Amino acid sequence: DVQLVESGGGSVQAGGSLRLSCATSGDIANFNYFGWLRQAPGKGREGLATIYAGDGDIWYADSVRGRFTISRDTATNTAYLQMNSLEPEDTAMYYCAAVERRRLTNKQDLGRAELYTVWGQGTQVTVS
Repeated sequence: DVQLVESGGGSVQAGGSLRLSCATSGDIANFNYFGWLRQAPGKGREGLATIYAGDGDIWYADSVRGRFTISRDTATNTAYLQMNSLEPEDTAMYYCAAVERRRLTNKQDLGRAELYTVWGQGTQVTVS
């Protein structure tokens, strides 16, 4: 069993920054990629950024590349998402999630929320 717990969401003005954290525990060795996804009101979930548990390889969605940075602390099994230059369009529930490599056909599949099998409870980000 794997547990993912997000924190760090909140309200911020446009142009501001937030840093989200995802504390992981349990059988995390069974999963290869840990990532951040979001769901805006009235929209489906979208993948934003992932990090490969093995070599730390990183993937970003085009919508956030250059503004968001994913990182990890292997000592504490915590993943982070630094979000800069936030826009009102970034308002959403942000989730930490995990996926096994065998579920992916190519790197672009990391953007497909339906492939992720373990999810945190989410943390709300509101940009005004």
